[in-house]
Amino acid sequence: MRLEKEDVMKKMQYILNMRAVLNKDAFFSDGTKYYRNPSEPEAGENVMISFRTQKNNVDSVYLVSEGVKYKMKVYKTLKGFDYHGVKITMPDKVFRYYFEIHYGWITCYYNSMGVSTEIQERDNFEIYPGYHTPDWAKGAVMYQIYTDRFCNGDPDNDVQTGEYAYLGEHCQHVEDWGKIPAVMGVREFYGGDLKGIIDKLDYLKELGIEVVYLNPVFVSPSNHKYDCQDYDYVDPHLGKIVNDSDELLNPGDMDNSHAGKYIRRVTEKENLEASNRLFIKLVEELHKRGMKVILDGVFNHCGSFNKWMDRERIYEGQEGYEPGAYISAESPYRSFFNFHDENAWPYNNSYDGWWTHETLPKLNYEGSGKLYDHILKVAEKWVSPPFNADGWRLDVAADLGFSSEFNHHFWKDFRKVVKTANPDALILAEHYGNPEGWLQGDEWDSVMNYDAFMEPVTWFLTGMEKHSDEYREDLYGDSNAFIGAMMHHMRSLHMSALHTAMNELSNHDHSRFLTRTNRRVGRISYAGPEAASQNINKAVMREAVAIQMTWPGAPTIYYGDEAGVCGFTDPDNRRTYPWGKEDQDLILFHKKMIALHKKYRILRTGSLKFLWNDYQGLCYGRFSHTEQIIVVINNRDEGREVMLDIWQTGITRLEESVITRLMLSSQDGFIDKEEQIIARAGSLNLYLPARSATILHHKDVL
Repeated sequence: MRLEKEDVMKKMQYILNMRAVLNKDAFFSDGTKYYRNPSEPEAGENVMISFRTQKNNVDSVYLVSEGVKYKMKVYKTLKGFDYHGVKITMPDKVFRYYFEIHYGWITCYYNSMGVSTEIQERDNFEIYPGYHTPDWAKGAVMYQIYTDRFCNGDPDNDVQTGEYAYLGEHCQHVEDWGKIPAVMGVREFYGGDLKGIIDKLDYLKELGIEVVYLNPVFVSPSNHKYDCQDYDYVDPHLGKIVNDSDELLNPGDMDNSHAGKYIRRVTEKENLEASNRLFIKLVEELHKRGMKVILDGVFNHCGSFNKWMDRERIYEGQEGYEPGAYISAESPYRSFFNFHDENAWPYNNSYDGWWTHETLPKLNYEGSGKLYDHILKVAEKWVSPPFNADGWRLDVAADLGFSSEFNHHFWKDFRKVVKTANPDALILAEHYGNPEGWLQGDEWDSVMNYDAFMEPVTWFLTGMEKHSDEYREDLYGDSNAFIGAMMHHMRSLHMSALHTAMNELSNHDHSRFLTRTNRRVGRISYAGPEAASQNINKAVMREAVAIQMTWPGAPTIYYGDEAGVCGFTDPDNRRTYPWGKEDQDLILFHKKMIALHKKYRILRTGSLKFLWNDYQGLCYGRFSHTEQIIVVINNRDEGREVMLDIWQTGITRLEESVITRLMLSSQDGFIDKEEQIIARAGSLNLYLPARSATILHHKDVL
């Protein structure tokens, strides 16, 4: 018994010694092309899957999938690392795997969440054979435009005060471009249009934009246009009006069947066709400059003004239009909506509204094959000649239909139609929560990245919720929470989706990020618009931009963020672009960071590894086998020195390395003049100024 006890003690001591020398920080693998080649394989294709360890540091590595172990062999040794590899023939279903590492009596595991002593299969790596996302969209710099608030290029198409009624009041033309949007500002129109975008394309090109994402541009009575009136045409108020009328509503008259000016503007084919031609010109001008354009598709619901419903009696009796479903039980569009009272015609108001909003009729796909086919034709039309849009952003995409099963069925057909018409088109959905069910290669390409970008960045740097509705002291500066949230939610976005995910700091549904830097809870309705720009911190904004431009995904700027626009959540976040009053320093910083993002390709497709973190501090690397970008954030009010183990990205530990500082932003401004720093034995001693973002670069000399 004593010998057995001594043996056990020796074994335990051996394991402890082994743990002391087993370098788990050197372990690495992911879904990039550096560790999975090809990174987007087809079923039946051989894939080389790799795993990195410290040189001569482990006894064996196995790839494990569904209980089957594949022995991996060292096929390359580089800069102190062994690269273990095995070729796997892709099945015709999802291939899930993790790594098992042996060192003496020690066995540990590695999956998407890192090293562990017990494997959690939900965190396994995944390969979806046949899942391809457009290469142009991977890491593309996008720019979101809320058209009415960007630039007024054609005053002749402006919505006129009293042109029609919406939600019980007359719509209003805003004369003062700089006016703050009203609390109930959905009826306010500033006059931004497609001509205004065309006029500013050279500005966007100079900024470095590669893709323009347009909030809805189809015919609609609101300024946000998420209540579509006609999916086949661009709204003439954004496009071109060639046939007009002077017939405004009389004061107090809310009957839109009397709105002669509006009816002519949005129903006359001359105006509609002219507006579509202007859209074609916009796309041609974008493509001429090497840029792409994504349209906003609102297919879950339409608007009560929609010609299929015609609750406002805009189309009633108009030549070339069939009766709307609200108007008549004999309407060819009756099945497009779910009516509850079969005896309420004419003017049947008993239809389903999205979230009970009667201005947003829910589309009844399950009950209408005709509707189903028509929307698929709309999806195809706008990504095909002569319009040639480069993709769709899908509004509230998970809400479409009345069941989960039908929702997935629709998006599968949607993808087939869009990709057949334009194989390089991007399909990107708005979604809150886990999107895995839609990201399996046969529905969406990717998502607006709230969970794995906007929210963690906002909590970490500002402690604010993305609407500015809540402040969390416990999350402010908590880098462990940031890392945990990022790793957890990024797991749902395997590499193809992750590299095309829309990484925004602000958008039309949330407060402006610059406002969040004041860490003030508020909405315009009770805090007032001035509070949104009080005590803001542009250094924190620059930290966020530095993360945005160096993080996996497609960095997406909400128009005006680069120019210093502030605002609480909707509608205050929809202020106009401040032409002539821009924050030029902030614009310049965006230009520099976009240029850096575009110059270094590893920021689009490179691996990601966290290197260091503490309260208000964070460091991560983006890297390949031969090139590294190191990003260091210090969000504290004071400067400090840190020691960083940058060897984990592949910078050699055997000799001194010259590291180039590309950007230093701090409370005092920013410096983009390159400066060389010496790293010794794979470690770097670095001073971090207050509220700073430091970006470093290293590339092997071959």
